Amino acid sequence: MQAALNQGAPRFSDWLERLPLRPGQTQLALVPSYEKWALELLTRADYDEYWKHPSVNPRAHWDRFPAMPILFVGGWYDSYTRATFQNFVGLGAGGRRPVRALVGPWTHGGRTMELSHAGDVEFGREAALPSFDELHLRWFDRWLRGVDNGLDAEAPLRLFVMGGGSGRRSGAGRLVHGGRWRDEHEWPLARTRFTDFYLHGDGSLTTEPPREERSATTYPFDPARPVPSIGGNVSSLRDLLPLPPGIADPSYAGRGERTADIMRPGGFDQREAAGFHGCRAPYLPLGSRPDVLVFQTAPLREPTEVTGPIEVHLWVATSALDTDFTAKLIDLYPPSPWYPLGYALNLTDSIARLRYRNGRERGELVKAGEPVPLTITLYPTSNLFMPGHRIRLDVSSSNFPRFDVNPNTGEPIGRERRRVVADNTVLHERGRESRVVLPVIPGEISVR
Repeated sequence: MQAALNQGAPRFSDWLERLPLRPGQTQLALVPSYEKWALELLTRADYDEYWKHPSVNPRAHWDRFPAMPILFVGGWYDSYTRATFQNFVGLGAGGRRPVRALVGPWTHGGRTMELSHAGDVEFGREAALPSFDELHLRWFDRWLRGVDNGLDAEAPLRLFVMGGGSGRRSGAGRLVHGGRWRDEHEWPLARTRFTDFYLHGDGSLTTEPPREERSATTYPFDPARPVPSIGGNVSSLRDLLPLPPGIADPSYAGRGERTADIMRPGGFDQREAAGFHGCRAPYLPLGSRPDVLVFQTAPLREPTEVTGPIEVHLWVATSALDTDFTAKLIDLYPPSPWYPLGYALNLTDSIARLRYRNGRERGELVKAGEPVPLTITLYPTSNLFMPGHRIRLDVSSSNFPRFDVNPNTGEPIGRERRRVVADNTVLHERGRESRVVLPVIPGEISVR
């Protein structure tokens, strides 16, 4: 097994170009139980009993959790941001147990919360915890040893509101986006104003619904050329590199030194670049692709805070039997001396498979050209959009390798052998308005 995995074996990034995986054709075949599990995850698409098991779906078993204090720690660029808030709300319901949550501008990992940056973005010294171990120790001192350390008097929710920084380039070469901590008492925040921002045919994003009787945008989606993932919420997508020269035994080469990111988590300018899977020279903006629809507001006149859950409601159609639609919320910086072309900072994104538009229990293929409603639930976020910035929403049909690519054939997921190009359409007309619902937080905003 060691020889097959370490001596000339294909890298994981190579297998991403050969999806879907076939039984017995990868290194996974060396560990049959693991291969079986991995293929189940890739091919069991309908929401059935398999996905209700406690190991993958704790939400279905909240009533069985013991009445013990629970601390959730998450990040705006973590792969479990949605689950963090779902569990904070669900397990805190009814007051059966003390539940607290701490969410910062972090990526997934055991030490990322001690960093002040995520990806290419700097949030300031205050964003980093002095010690994650001390955070745990204080929690356990209170609930296991009964130490009166002031924990009971603190708010149940502590959030880091991203944004408000200088927009300069830091000494380490990162965008200084800034941010600040704030205590809250519920989720979503009680003072939230859920505001509709409508998509228009001219690419604008406004609070006024479209008035056109007929208006739609159609683009080609080629599964063989998916939109590359530039940052975002991902926990582990890494390559195992070859053994260093002169070393034949992998036990002498640390795993950390032998792995490299295939997809880098966090915030990045939404422009192709070397080091991101699927990107190619001349490394143009993602928004310039024909299969990426860009909708954006006019430059903002006032600071606008968006904190909370986000949903995108689209009216869509396709020439295929099944396809995907993606949505990505972006803080668009204006041009500056540090970023002459501006900076399109990804905040949150997600995807929806059209066959599951009516529920996850069973897929339903669509009729070619028939307009249908589709909801895309983005990950929660918290960001302060500054004056001069724009709120931008990108809509497409792929975001790879963050999400697997739909072949557009309607075949059983994870078993297809064909791919077809689909003409996908987003409607933005009277009676079929496409919109994003943003959780706008009113009131006085402290900018740093």
